[in-house]
Amino acid sequence: MSKPKADLLLLVRKFPGAVAEYRFHPTRRWRFDYAWPDIKLAVEYEGIFAAKSRHTSVTGYSNDAEKYSTAAALGWCVIRVTAPMVRDGRSADLLILAHEARA
Repeated sequence: MSKPKADLLLLVRKFPGAVAEYRFHPTRRWRFDYAWPDIKLAVEYEGIFAAKSRHTSVTGYSNDAEKYSTAAALGWCVIRVTAPMVRDGRSADLLILAHEARA
């Protein structure tokens, strides 16, 4: 596990009720990295800074767009974070804001 992803896990643990690899769709195999199902809040780590990332291909980006749009249509708030956001604290600020708004 990369350092930013490990740091994200430490951050997520500060918010009770997180479920790792939560499957949010009834028929698709889509999963959130971490989710709080009771308030329909999820956080996704975007590994776009890796040397090879499926997220940056046209197909990968399109698949992600479909996943996140479907989640929104189902009432989910998805916070997408990157390594720099985890390092500089923006991901923590966003999770606090989202938890306060949805609790």
